[in-house]
Amino acid sequence: MVPVQCFFILSAILFFIGVLGFTTRRNLIAMLISVELVLNAVDLNFAAFNRLLYPGAMEGMFFTLFSIGISAAESAVAIAIILNAYHHFNSNSVKSIQNLKF
Repeated sequence: MVPVQCFFILSAILFFIGVLGFTTRRNLIAMLISVELVLNAVDLNFAAFNRLLYPGAMEGMFFTLFSIGISAAESAVAIAIILNAYHHFNSNSVKSIQNLKF
């Protein structure tokens, strides 16, 4: 059986890779993937804390499933926005969509 601390370490690594990817990338798709890594780290924490604090309960698993559903909906909306921006600006770079501010 894998210790719970290994899940926390993996979650921290996923979280920091996601934050690093979001802050350093300028491609919208890469930024979306980085946000998904952060959300997957949160899902892993939900499941690990459920296993650590309440081994017989399933609340953490339900929170994880709910979060996965929200992540899927967020990804679909974000990809639609990115495709629309690509169609309008012919680029998926963050610099190209700064004109949307004004």
